[in-house]
Amino acid sequence: MIIDLIKCHGSNNDFLLIDETDRNYKFDDFKRRDLALALCDREASLGADGILFIRPSRVADAQYRIFNSDGTEASMCGNGLRCAGRYVCEKLGVEEAVIETMKANLKVKKHEEIFIDIPTYQVEISPVTFDLKDLPLYLDQETLIQEKITQLSEELTFTALAVPNPHLTAIVSKEQLESDLQTRLSEKVNNPNDLFPDGVNVSFIRLLEKGSIYVRTFERGVGYTNACGTAMSASTLVTCLMGENELDQPINVYNNGGMVQCAVHKEDETYTIDLIGNATFVYSAQIEVDFTKEGLLTEILEQEDYNEENLYSKLQEHAEKYLNQF
Repeated sequence: MIIDLIKCHGSNNDFLLIDETDRNYKFDDFKRRDLALALCDREASLGADGILFIRPSRVADAQYRIFNSDGTEASMCGNGLRCAGRYVCEKLGVEEAVIETMKANLKVKKHEEIFIDIPTYQVEISPVTFDLKDLPLYLDQETLIQEKITQLSEELTFTALAVPNPHLTAIVSKEQLESDLQTRLSEKVNNPNDLFPDGVNVSFIRLLEKGSIYVRTFERGVGYTNACGTAMSASTLVTCLMGENELDQPINVYNNGGMVQCAVHKEDETYTIDLIGNATFVYSAQIEVDFTKEGLLTEILEQEDYNEENLYSKLQEHAEKYLNQF
């Protein structure tokens, strides 16, 4: 089978995008899982954190589904949604669109550049819930906002929320960030455990200055990535709840892959978050895949660069220079 794809990334959280609407690939979820396992392997194939499958939708401009590099399906991915949103908008020749995700239909729109010559898109991150049953997190309480979980750590204070992916966040010091604490904690809650039966994304947040934070995330089903869109959104919300940042104001969120902006909005008791950042296309490719062979054999037939990576590297340099101050 011949498959066309685009390698893309949001904050260097990278994906392979496959449009199922133009060609009738007839993928079932077993084939999507197998493709994710095979194509995302950085040592044996193209390499990526996951695959974005663009599909027809009856309720939106398009549907997108994301399969992680371990073959599991995620309910949402903010960085991936920016890439999917750019693809759909450019394909339809529009400035904004609605994308159907697993749990909500979300708005995406072209945004003024976050940095010089960087294709930038804004996506809606919702729904937001603090109910532990929605993660799920098994504790004898309904919510966990700036509280300890003694089974995990005596020194950290956690907030748990779903946006809609489940997230466990903690604001940490530079010393805690540089230790192995996050790795040990993340591995514990993403292996069989009594607290998070489905695992959870774990983010460490470092406060930099008013209006700027740093976020590092261990993603469920992936491990450490350069950035996680829903994690950066959730982390920004947590800092607003604590009074460290303000609602309705764009917050610079730095990560190992660069920088995005997040703005938290509240209407009655409902929160929504705007995630604004790059949607960079790296290359287009045509590959041949043999599903009949054990291990799923792939061969790259054609590859053409978009020449956007050099431009994005300037944003990375800016972000690194800023972070070095702290």
